Amino acid sequence: MKFGKRLKQHVEETLPGWRDMYLNYKDLKKLVKMISSSIEYGKSEAEFVYLLNNEIEKFNVFFMEQEEDYIIRHKELQQRIKKVNESEASSQGEYEEEMARIRKDIVDFHGEMVLLVNYSNINYTGMAKILKKYDKRTGGLLRLPFIQKVLEQPFFTTELVSKLVKECETTMDELFPTMMVAVEMKEAATMMAGEGIFRNTVAALMTMKEIRKGSSTKSHFSLPTLNLPDNELIRSFQLNSPIPII
Repeated sequence: MKFGKRLKQHVEETLPGWRDMYLNYKDLKKLVKMISSSIEYGKSEAEFVYLLNNEIEKFNVFFMEQEEDYIIRHKELQQRIKKVNESEASSQGEYEEEMARIRKDIVDFHGEMVLLVNYSNINYTGMAKILKKYDKRTGGLLRLPFIQKVLEQPFFTTELVSKLVKECETTMDELFPTMMVAVEMKEAATMMAGEGIFRNTVAALMTMKEIRKGSSTKSHFSLPTLNLPDNELIRSFQLNSPIPII
């Protein structure tokens, strides 16, 4: 599948509030085509660079806002887990109800963070592809210096979010027996077959794996190959996916 179609499909499948935050690949592609046939090359290139910089600013603002929110939510979840384990519930039923709510919130939280990592991946890939297209169509040399700039941007720096994702998965493995996780994820797949974080996360994981798979055309601009961790949560996403994974 061509990147433009894959991006369009992913945007349609992601959270509604995120849809305007992705790379405007379609318009940039049209501009590249127009520039390649324009006699005012310098002016057109300046417009192209201006639009790319605006896109980067959009990515950074959105990414940093989400990252800050996730740091706060991660601390809150850890406090809730500590509180429920240390407090004496009036009944076993109340304890189980609170733990069930925590499990659901952890699954949702994990899913949103996976979506943000994918957000970074897919926008970087889109930038690299549109710059490659630009250089090829115009004979320009924008790709290398611009990608070097992109690599220094906050939206590309996913180490903190990736660390939170791993900590979230560790919490799942430590707190909840394997069979319990599998059952809960199966129930989530059934309940959210048409919409919700679960469905979006499955799509994001598969998109990341697709755009980061090994390729004969791989270059130093490509993201490293993604190997999904052998984690019960991730296996549940794959096995219970309510959408077709191609």
